[in-house]
Amino acid sequence: MVWGRIGMSYITRAAEKTAVAISATFPILVVTGARQVGKSTMLQHLSSTDRTVVSLDDPNVRALARTDPALFLQRYTPPLLIDEIQYAPQLLPLIKLGADRSDKPGQYWLTGSQSFHLMREVSESLAGRAGILTLAGLSAAELDGVESVPFDPDPARLIQRAKKVPKLTMPAIFQRIITGSLPRLWTQPTVDRATYYRSYVATYLQRDIRDLSQVGDETVFLTFLRAIAGRTARPLVMEDIARDVGVSAPTIKRWLSILVSSGLVAVVAPYHNNALTRLTKLPLLHMLDTGLAAYLLGWTTSDTLERGAMSGQFFESYVFAQIYASYTNAGLEPPLFFYRDKQKREIDLLIAKDGAIHPIEIKKAASPGKSSLANFRALDPLTQASPGEEALKTRVGSGGVVCLADDFLPLDANNSIIPVWTI
Repeated sequence: MVWGRIGMSYITRAAEKTAVAISATFPILVVTGARQVGKSTMLQHLSSTDRTVVSLDDPNVRALARTDPALFLQRYTPPLLIDEIQYAPQLLPLIKLGADRSDKPGQYWLTGSQSFHLMREVSESLAGRAGILTLAGLSAAELDGVESVPFDPDPARLIQRAKKVPKLTMPAIFQRIITGSLPRLWTQPTVDRATYYRSYVATYLQRDIRDLSQVGDETVFLTFLRAIAGRTARPLVMEDIARDVGVSAPTIKRWLSILVSSGLVAVVAPYHNNALTRLTKLPLLHMLDTGLAAYLLGWTTSDTLERGAMSGQFFESYVFAQIYASYTNAGLEPPLFFYRDKQKREIDLLIAKDGAIHPIEIKKAASPGKSSLANFRALDPLTQASPGEEALKTRVGSGGVVCLADDFLPLDANNSIIPVWTI
């Protein structure tokens, strides 16, 4: 049975249609993403009765896959789902041969959590034969049981969406923020949040990090994780983090790449266009699971988080993560940037779509005014290219302010108040 509401044994995933489409196109489907986001659960849910399911988390199965991959694939034949494929990359060349021998799509489904190493092996061994899907944690659309589509601030679309999704109060939004996006915390409400995240962090440190990079002192790495969580929705300055953690900036860069490749963090590039001058080159940092960030920083309840000094940062990262997931669930690269210039004018999010830039401000407020749009004027040069520079001209499309408002309302001819529950 398929469920689309929280508190049930399975929550329908927005990426299911994308997974099915990829499987109908390529002989190999690879689903990657952070630990515990539901990769294997989704694929097992989609599997037909004739698909063999095997997990390399089992040490005996893993040993066979590593020492005798040919025998492994004789024992487990397609259609086949292999969970945690990164533990036995020795299988990939033989899977490639099996895919080449068969003209059927969807013969091999693979999942893996360590995206950096997994994707390197896939690109080297399965080029042209595998379709890739990055699965995010649970989105608001999935929790509400409504259709998930790539976010677009078009007013007509948002008005229609507001009719379909349930309104959420600020306490309900912050409960979602502190709970996070890992499915088990929603499908099994009796699970203690702090205990779950404590185990999650321990597993991540002890298994994934040791596999991905040599970390000499796990305590220092945990300090690094907390430093990253404390900088969610803030510009990324490697030297500042290095100073706080007590390691070198190159080490911070290497550790951060692990978080990004593992699906825990997004580093958002600053928008660049030669029509705009004096732009900052600093990227923006977002923790993609706000529940994990809250645990790392010691926030224990949604009320204290909402009243705390970081509530605006957490709200901004929550909104970013929803928009980010709306694209990855559709199998798309999120076209997301941010704007900051040397005059310290900032725009929280820019969506580059269909030849236009859509500016988005994110504010933990119920009634933002037109003053919230002031920094959008920094984009005016994009629409006013000088003679001979017409190629730089870019349309500034519809945008708005994502906030805690009760209703969708226009702010001006091009921008709207966008209630957070509509995204």
